[in-house]
Amino acid sequence: MDSARLRQPSTARPYHAAVWPSYGITTPVPDQPFGSPKSPFRFDTGYALCAKRPSRPFPPPFLSPPSSSFSDPLTTHGRSQDKRLSVKGELVRGLNNGDDAIIVAENFIGVDDGVGAWATRPRGHAALWSRLLLHFWALEVEKNVDHRMPTLDPVGYLQYAYEETLQATTSPTEWLGTTTSATAILHWTKEKDGTQKPLLYVTNLGDCKILVIRPSENKVLFRTAEQWHWFDCPMQLGTNSIDTPRKDAVLSKIVVQEDDIVLALSDGVMDNLWEHEVLKVVIDSIHTWEEERAAPKNAARHTHISDDRNVFVARELLNAALTIAQDPFAESPFMEKAVEEGLAIEGGKMDDISVVVASCQKSDG
Repeated sequence: MDSARLRQPSTARPYHAAVWPSYGITTPVPDQPFGSPKSPFRFDTGYALCAKRPSRPFPPPFLSPPSSSFSDPLTTHGRSQDKRLSVKGELVRGLNNGDDAIIVAENFIGVDDGVGAWATRPRGHAALWSRLLLHFWALEVEKNVDHRMPTLDPVGYLQYAYEETLQATTSPTEWLGTTTSATAILHWTKEKDGTQKPLLYVTNLGDCKILVIRPSENKVLFRTAEQWHWFDCPMQLGTNSIDTPRKDAVLSKIVVQEDDIVLALSDGVMDNLWEHEVLKVVIDSIHTWEEERAAPKNAARHTHISDDRNVFVARELLNAALTIAQDPFAESPFMEKAVEEGLAIEGGKMDDISVVVASCQKSDG
């Protein structure tokens, strides 16, 4: 998400060289305490990231060493990620990708998209806003999601995260920014016959996207609706914004099945790919990965195939979006929306591209 989100729509589309893509399975989260209740379902995950430009350095006091540390995330470009980012003695959850932030864990995922135009302000820091909002949200999920509980309060978790982010970016120094947010928590529901089924809690504010795909039926089962004030100005949380989670966030509950795919996507994906293209890339990449794994060991293999299916799917989605983003002559959803608004915009939209892929699975044991 870029410049126009400060209530100043612009037809200019500056192109910047993207930083080197990074990939991984999960972002750092603390180990589950021994003996804590375990969910009957879990996510198998993968992510792929490519920023339009590197994140701005994080300011003090957020760079002070934390009181504890997590294992480094699996990534091919770890040097771009700051492992020491902390607040109130807690290592900050998630990772930044330009002004985006993602979090990827066994039972929850999320993408926040910071407003890049804050980089032009003296104390503007969209990446800090998007990252802290996800961090405080994850803390609430970790603290409150007891897998014996029948219901959750994801909007309440986001409201808490919003209030904590406001406080953390106000004192001792003010840091300006806004961000959209899309998150999903994998929980469960009990049927009348006593069987448990996976239940997805999705919370959305703005124009990031959560999609649920059922590969066995080759269809999109669920999609979040984008929330806009006007073109290229989505609802957002932060400095000078009237939007709040309690007032504006949308909560959805979706009963899913094992092997359903949950995608958390920043608008760097959805501004460049239509939904049917996302679906095709996901289904095709799953088939490619499965065929590659089923091939005889002595057969020629594609060197780019990841050992982890969801990482491979995430990489294929990122590459598809990046191809359109870098093409000044491509037809894109962003171009189509702009033309409908009477704006002379052509091609894809170069932006931070964040892809999180999670497949629903039954927990071991």
